[in-house]
Amino acid sequence: MDIHNPTPQDLQRKLYFLVEQLQNMAGALPSKYQMRLPYELLSGLANSLLNDTIFEIVKGLMEIQHVTEKHLFQQRLQLLNQHKIQMQEALSSLDKEEEKLMAKSALLIKHKEELKQTDMKLVLQLDQKVVDQQSILEKAGVPGFYVTNNPTEIQVQMRLCDFIIRLSKMEIPS
Repeated sequence: MDIHNPTPQDLQRKLYFLVEQLQNMAGALPSKYQMRLPYELLSGLANSLLNDTIFEIVKGLMEIQHVTEKHLFQQRLQLLNQHKIQMQEALSSLDKEEEKLMAKSALLIKHKEELKQTDMKLVLQLDQKVVDQQSILEKAGVPGFYVTNNPTEIQVQMRLCDFIIRLSKMEIPS
């Protein structure tokens, strides 16, 4: 068989396999997610996966997300390290125990607020990454993907991405 020119029978076989695998994966989810993954959606998803492009897009998005998460985590660690250094410098310049306690208390309050602000920025960046991913997958025509900030819908989309990643690692009949 020519993998660049599959016959209608080859495509049909691949489609049945993908639908069956997706149904099995969906069936293993908690019922609150199962009811959001009707046969029509799974079938549409299987159809979009007949072309390997979607697998490549999802893998690429996953790699970008991992790099982004790593980078954001490094930013947070860097801030915590700066806080540690500031605390050491402030305390080493003071002699009296009372002054040290007051300086430490003031710095802890300042550092807690800075960390809170940084964490909020990091969460906003991660939220934007989710919107970017939803938009890309929607534009690629992947069923079940559209821009939303509904936590349940995002969970469903995360599971669909997981299905796609798991299918990409399977031996799919051609």
